[in-house]
Order: sequence, then C-alpha cells, then structure tokens
Amino acid sequence: MKLQTNIGLKPEKHQIGYNSKLLLLGSCFVENIGEKLKYYKFQTVQNPFGILFHPVTIENLITRAITSKKYTKESIFLHNERWYCFDAHSEVSANTPEELLQRLNMGLQHTREQIKKASHIVITLGTAWVYSVVETQKVVANCHKVPQKQFSKRVLSVKEIQDSLERITHHIKSINKEATLIFTISPVRHLKDGFVENQQSKAHLFTALHAHLENVGCYFPSYEIMMDELRDYRFYKEDMVHPNTTAISYIWEKFTSVWMAEDVQKVMDKVNVVQKGLSHRPFNKDSQEHKTFLEALKKKKTYLEETYTFMKFTQ
Repeated sequence: MKLQTNIGLKPEKHQIGYNSKLLLLGSCFVENIGEKLKYYKFQTVQNPFGILFHPVTIENLITRAITSKKYTKESIFLHNERWYCFDAHSEVSANTPEELLQRLNMGLQHTREQIKKASHIVITLGTAWVYSVVETQKVVANCHKVPQKQFSKRVLSVKEIQDSLERITHHIKSINKEATLIFTISPVRHLKDGFVENQQSKAHLFTALHAHLENVGCYFPSYEIMMDELRDYRFYKEDMVHPNTTAISYIWEKFTSVWMAEDVQKVMDKVNVVQKGLSHRPFNKDSQEHKTFLEALKKKKTYLEETYTFMKFTQ
C-alpha cells in the first residue's frame, strides 16, 4: 500500500562539492538550508542583508552590489532610537548611522565578491506581495514596524516578477558566466496576507519562475516536497506556517540527493562525526574513556582541517 506521493528527483549536473563557493539569497528557507551547509562546513555566504522575501529586494541587492552603488545617510532612517534601511531586514540595523552604513556597504562588497567567485547561487522566493513607501513609491524589503499607514501593499504581477528575475540573472552573468543558478519557492506560507492571497502570490511566483527557467537556471522543488510529500501538520512548527526541524531535515536530504555526489556525502558524514563529537558532553570528563575519545576526535578534526584548509571547527 502506497501512503505517500513522491516527487521524482534526479541528480543535477554541476553538483556542489567542497571546492564549491555558494551564495544564498532570499526568504527564511534560505536560512534553513544555509545553516545545514554551514554545519557541514561548505563555503557559503547567506543573506548579507538578512532575509529578503520577494524578488524585487533580491534584485536591488544584486544590482547595487554589482554596480557598487554605495549607501549614504539619505538611504537610512531613525526609528525607535535605532537606524534602519528599507532595503534590508531588521536584523541589519544599528545604534548609529555610521555603524549601519558600514554594515550595508560591507554587505554590498561581500555580495559582489561572492557573486564573482560563486560556483552556485541559490535564490529562494517567498512571496509576491510587496509594500511600498507611500511618499516615494519605493518597494521595501522590510517595514521595520513603521506604522502601516505609511505603506501601500500590492501583489507583483507575473510579468513584473519575470522581468525582475531576468535582470537578476543578467547582472549575475555579467560578472560570472559560469555560476549555476538554483531557484526554489519557499514552502513557508505567508498567511498574514490571507489564505487566498498566499495562494495567489505563490501562483505568480511559480508562473514567472518557470517561464524564466526556460532560459536559464535550475529548479529545486522545496515547496512541492513540503506540500505533497509532507502533507501533515506534524511537520510544521507551532505557528502552523514554518516547517519544523523534521521537515527541514527531510527537504535537506532531498537537496543533497540532487546536488551532492556520493563522494561529497562521505565527507559530509565525516564532518558530522566531528560536529557531534564537539557537542558531546561526557559524564566524567576525567575518565580514560573520554580522553581516548578526545584523542580520536582530534585526529578526525585535524584530518579535515588539513585536507580542506577552509574548514575551521570550534569547540
């Protein structure tokens, strides 16, 4: 008896290895996959401007990074005694304008550098709903709890999304023709927009993205895996919106089956052994058994750090 629908997946070309350099941009699903890549010690940079939910803000970051258009004090504002920028997530904020401008411009530089050398760029789209500042009509990445009356809200059209994706790809390819672009739709449901509105938003993203993929890029079905293979609320956090740890691990395993070759997965297993060993808490740290364990762990750690010089393990 078959009790689950399964999405057919097959290994992709240009797979991710330990020599790969990755840039991850987009919604909070990027954060989930990014944390897994960090855990397994891949060379990654993720969301220098924090979580970006829709394609227009991802495009803005990439465009400013590639054209080296720096932020100035006119680009930021003070709210509740803290400085923010409408192009970045609230986590990218500061107590002084100088500190925030430094973070923003370093983020642009870091993004540009990673785009130039990236072997893979992962872009996750979360929603097609956008907020614009009423006074300037500027589309924002985050409202930073500024009163809602200062914003207007609308859903991006399919053409607007497709045009934005085309500009994103064009800018990336202008400085790195070899980068493999991996697109995905976030499985997180934006129910604060409304149930029907969330479906409309996702439909616009899907339609635009798959039209764009006819020309360039690869697609990983994270949304479909969540909706069709994990069709149960036990795979969600308590908010019933975000995938829980089990779901994230399940989708991660699917991702590795597509994007990591068998030899890479063997190295990942070795990294996992070291990571678990470093987090181990002994009953008796002075016992001979624990000392022997630490010696064996040190050898495994040293082997990985010498073989892959970019790997650094912390206790």
